[in-house]
Amino acid sequence: MATKHKHHEPHGESLISAAARTLTAAGEQWTDMRASVFEALAQFDRPVSAYDVADSVSKARDKRVAANSIYRILDLFVTTNLAKRVESKNAYIVNAHPDCVHDCIFLVCDTCGNTTHLDDDSLSESVRERARRAGFKPVQPVLEVRGTCAGCV
Repeated sequence: MATKHKHHEPHGESLISAAARTLTAAGEQWTDMRASVFEALAQFDRPVSAYDVADSVSKARDKRVAANSIYRILDLFVTTNLAKRVESKNAYIVNAHPDCVHDCIFLVCDTCGNTTHLDDDSLSESVRERARRAGFKPVQPVLEVRGTCAGCV
């Protein structure tokens, strides 16, 4: 059963402000480069690679930005809940509600690549509990379901 509370999903400047607050609350700095990376990632409506983000930031800054720098920032964003990583695609997507922490499930369409994000704390907690019973200390479950979306059926 999916999480039952409503998310306020900010857009545009309010999303950027929410991300900045979340990052600084985690003890990190909101630098110009981090802002540029977040803004670039937020422009995409699908999971994208660090190279896609690097291209976008490079164009916006009119200066080449290395993908290695982008990877470090994206990893920080994942750690601080500003972005989610779609493991099977080695891609990232902005977290539309960075001030709300949930494990998420990704539904990944093998045909068109569309990726839908669902919050379902009951399912992820079940995974965590099974891991604990097996003597494993879970950090963050990554749940992805690959298949075909309704638009491609």
